[in-house]
Amino acid sequence: MNKTITILPYNSNYTNTLLHDHSDILFYGPECNTTGNIPYVLCEENIFSSKTLRLILSEKNVLQHEKIILITQQINFLPSECFFREAEDQKSLLSYSNYFDDDKNETVELIDYQLGSIRDGFKFGPVLIIKNSSKLVNLIDDANYHFAGLYDFILRISESELPHKIDKVLYHISQGIIDNRKSGEKQFDYLDPRKREAQLEYEKAATDHLKRIGAFIDSNKLLDINYNEKTFDTYMSVIIPVYNREKTIADAVKSALAQKLDKPFNVIVVDNHSTDQTTPILKQLAKENKQLIHIIPEEKDLKIGGCWNKAILSDHCGMFAVQLDSDDIYNTNQTLQKIADKFEEEKCAMVIGSYELTNFQLQPLPPGVIDHKEWTSTNGMNNAIRINGLGAPRCFYTPVVRQILFPNCSYGEDYAMGLAISRQFKLGRIYDVLYTCRRWEGNSDADLSQKKQNENDFAKDKMRSNEIVKRQLLNGHINTI
Repeated sequence: MNKTITILPYNSNYTNTLLHDHSDILFYGPECNTTGNIPYVLCEENIFSSKTLRLILSEKNVLQHEKIILITQQINFLPSECFFREAEDQKSLLSYSNYFDDDKNETVELIDYQLGSIRDGFKFGPVLIIKNSSKLVNLIDDANYHFAGLYDFILRISESELPHKIDKVLYHISQGIIDNRKSGEKQFDYLDPRKREAQLEYEKAATDHLKRIGAFIDSNKLLDINYNEKTFDTYMSVIIPVYNREKTIADAVKSALAQKLDKPFNVIVVDNHSTDQTTPILKQLAKENKQLIHIIPEEKDLKIGGCWNKAILSDHCGMFAVQLDSDDIYNTNQTLQKIADKFEEEKCAMVIGSYELTNFQLQPLPPGVIDHKEWTSTNGMNNAIRINGLGAPRCFYTPVVRQILFPNCSYGEDYAMGLAISRQFKLGRIYDVLYTCRRWEGNSDADLSQKKQNENDFAKDKMRSNEIVKRQLLNGHINTI
């Protein structure tokens, strides 16, 4: 008998000679095996359910093998000459590798799994290499997920040992499900209301995981905010970091200056040494309106987060700081007033609104309104580590941000700040649309290469890793991974 067993969906291609020579085979799915004497696990649900995983892992043919090759999608799977040798050599509980997609004619490079790689969208590829054990099925004895079973299983494995990426192309796939949408079109899939039932399962699995590793935040222990602890000359500041946005910066600034607020406010633009006409445009606007503060930092190494810190630490900054990207606009002149009302109502350290995606001509784009209604006051601070963003506009109580400061990066700096604040303080939500996010050819995330997507995903996973460790320390938990 072979050391490995390859487990495939019922209608996958299994005729490859290498597969037969180096691995035993088992099918799973809702249809009976018609290929003779190959073992079959009959299950009504797919591989993502806890029930299906238990049936497979407890099957007698599976228990006899040292390694499990689990195929999670209906694909044509072609292992390389060294695939099974590599699989048998793996000491990790769970391994995965780069692969070649024959349909796209390209290598798919995956990223390393970290402590903070707990988002349900982490890409392992369609092939998992699992070190078998009779105790493996015990990990999910108490699980009952229809959609999040495999996700929960991987999280539980990671609590003992992080999944290991094999930095080699070990197999080819074809006839898989190809998603050819641009990166900017895929990033909000987790907000799709049609997937709400699955998202609730993912949230529960992630929350239970955080509890088991000592990183869960109890909403009843969040700290109160006292807005009278420090006096400010200005009540609210709109913060706009900018670099080379000559086409859009005037629209953004005018949108901010047009706000109607019953308390003093200003607009602080941190111009990060623009080389186009952005700087002359801002200088002219500043001459015309004393509410506009135009800052050109001395430093030449600032990213968006560093520009935010420059504004936050400025004497011009108000008690509350409100985000506006340099190519976006507020959708009405009441945006700042609604944000101010929410701060005063809930006495929170951060307020997050909702926004609408449009093209440059302000015509709505799918998926339309981004409102993050998955947030709850009791568990939003924990679920935030699983999802990929928190919404906009993002608004802060300045003294708290001055204690934390943004990481000096240009991707995820706002997300990292939101995680840090929600670790100890209450967040307020506004589900009315306050903000128009314009998608155009100059946007930084509208259509990213796979390499850039990997860099961004790795960066945010690193932020999550750092945040999990800080939450563990806050709870007095010692991380053993």
